[in-house]
Amino acid sequence: MSELLFLIGGWFGMLVRGSVLLQLAILAAVFLLHLAWKRRRRPSLASWQPVLAKLVAIGVLVLAAALVALPGLASGLIILAAQLLGVWTALDGLRLILRRFQNVDAVESYWFRAVRPLFLVLALLLFIDRFDGLQAIADVRLIAMFGEQFTLGGAVLLVSLPYFLVVLSELPVLLLGFLLQRLMGLSAGNRKVFELIFRYLLIGVGVLWLANQVGLNGNAIAAIAGGLSVGLGFGIKEVFSNFVSGLWLLFEGSVRPGEILLFEGDPAEVRRLGLRAATLWRDRDNVELVVPNQTFFTAATTTTYTGTDRMRRSEVQVGASYRHDPDRVIALLEEVARANPRVLPQPAPNGLLINYGDSSIDYALRFWIANPMDDPAISSEVRRAIWHAFQDHEIEIPFPQRVLHNNADA
Repeated sequence: MSELLFLIGGWFGMLVRGSVLLQLAILAAVFLLHLAWKRRRRPSLASWQPVLAKLVAIGVLVLAAALVALPGLASGLIILAAQLLGVWTALDGLRLILRRFQNVDAVESYWFRAVRPLFLVLALLLFIDRFDGLQAIADVRLIAMFGEQFTLGGAVLLVSLPYFLVVLSELPVLLLGFLLQRLMGLSAGNRKVFELIFRYLLIGVGVLWLANQVGLNGNAIAAIAGGLSVGLGFGIKEVFSNFVSGLWLLFEGSVRPGEILLFEGDPAEVRRLGLRAATLWRDRDNVELVVPNQTFFTAATTTTYTGTDRMRRSEVQVGASYRHDPDRVIALLEEVARANPRVLPQPAPNGLLINYGDSSIDYALRFWIANPMDDPAISSEVRRAIWHAFQDHEIEIPFPQRVLHNNADA
């Protein structure tokens, strides 16, 4: 710890140098001018104006570095800032190009979760290396653990690397899944299964590399494993159970990304199957439900609409008066279903007489649709069409009526 305090004291000594203060003042002035322009213009995310503004800022920094170097002063910080801004500008331009060809939300999510944090970390490390040797700072010893010295570099890796492993592994896994789908003809569901398995493997290899880099030996790993075993028995057994359940669901294939399940009475599409939970999308209110993986094991049954195919049989029930011929009503119901373009012609719609009720004869119209998520909308369309068809053919939809007799005393 004393080594770290000594290094920090040395940095403060460098910061008070005249050449360093001048460079920092120039960098601060350029940054504030760019920030003022951005607040005044408020460009959209899809605009190229910020890229052009950054190019102007790079030119200003290059000119400032040349002017500072004329009297023989150091300009390394300004040059480094110009180089980093150039890389950032190129990445920003690439982001705008990707927005035109890929899903905008996916591009922006990866940009803010992965690209921007990684760039900021690398920029910070480069500036630190400019002040002092990065390796010397990384080798600063903090504490001794399990017979090994825990260094500052190991601490930074331990804090930052798990996050970047989880986030940055997304893109190469997607590219690998795309190549496997093209080469092996995988279905979309199988592709997502392989992507998730490869991501687990990539994260696992990264964790092992991290353990080696921070200096964990066999004794340390055994001690940590012992602590985890105690934790599994008390606090994190649910997390471990969900993780194992997710792997089992992947290999079993019963709950895969892209599958449509009946969850809490509504059809929902499996969007992601993560380490701890599955993310389901419900169409009727456009919400995402985060369901722990072990829920699919503790539930008695799980209804899937896409186990073998995506076709689903839907049903609409309606009542008609006793005075109407059932054959005529059934033929009209089947005609209404066939007229809807989103109802599959095969298997053909089927009308049924299902009950003799107190006020009406009850009918059911059964038909098949291609996408289970469209069932509420298609059923609504069929119900409206039945109402109009009954109106046009003068078929009455009765409702229960109750007659009250008042027996007054004579």
